[in-house]
Amino acid sequence: MNKVILIGRNTKDPELTYTQTNNKAVCKFTLAVDRRFDKEKVDFINCVAWEKLAETIAKYCTKGQKIAVEGRMEIRNYEKDGHKIYITEVICDSMEFVDSKNKETSVEQGKIKEEQEETEDFDDSSLPF
Repeated sequence: MNKVILIGRNTKDPELTYTQTNNKAVCKFTLAVDRRFDKEKVDFINCVAWEKLAETIAKYCTKGQKIAVEGRMEIRNYEKDGHKIYITEVICDSMEFVDSKNKETSVEQGKIKEEQEETEDFDDSSLPF
């Protein structure tokens, strides 16, 4: 089974291009993923998304944004100047936003929720049940 799940931050804005042969959208981006047991080390993992997912990532994801991706690992190689070059990538099947794009909005939403909870406090001793 080849299944990869990553949570990390975009190292730069995703790059959207289209294939020359059939004009399919392809988005390339790199995630900085913290290591679980060694917080001082970070792995930079190349990711690729295709078609609708590629367009969505390119449109809504930005540098520094934390996202989760699910997909499969793919290793390909080619020869350049007599040397074999290996490329390891995660081919993404899905993506989810992990933190809000606008942190101020999430803080405001948290304040609104707190205010609603405060107004919902009432004395329930007068209820018939």
